[in-house]
Amino acid sequence: MFSLWAEDDFALPVGVSYLGHSQPHDGETYVMYHGTTRSNAQSILHTGFCQSAGGMLGRGIYLSRDLLKASRYPINHPESDRVVIRVMVNVGKVIAINYQGHPLQKTWHAYGFDTAWVPPNCGMVRSGLEEDCVWDPNRIKIMNIIKPQPLPYHEPRQCSFYK
Repeated sequence: MFSLWAEDDFALPVGVSYLGHSQPHDGETYVMYHGTTRSNAQSILHTGFCQSAGGMLGRGIYLSRDLLKASRYPINHPESDRVVIRVMVNVGKVIAINYQGHPLQKTWHAYGFDTAWVPPNCGMVRSGLEEDCVWDPNRIKIMNIIKPQPLPYHEPRQCSFYK
């Protein structure tokens, strides 16, 4: 059985932007996604997001503007227990961390940045997809939960072509 990760609603509040591959603009609000387990999602709904203890960009809340990337998390966890939390994020002041060993890779927040952004295909993330790390959970507003939708498997059809 295959699953489809899709949003239920494409209507956005005024001033909120969807996926783009360019660097998020300072002070703008974007739709982002956070992949997690069903039980963690319920906890986040009740208490809000908390910073992770660490990671590639140090402490913060890890998100992506790419739904397909977020739907892979937690990695190596059964898809049937995964969900994606769709959020709105005011990114504040953004810094691009575009290579391993960047001097501010784990300390960006101490220099007045609110969001660290890893561009797609820069060699930082194995998938080649973009990633964002937001320092302050108060910049994040939960919109809804996206669950995978099972797609029935169909045998491939044999096609005949006539001249």
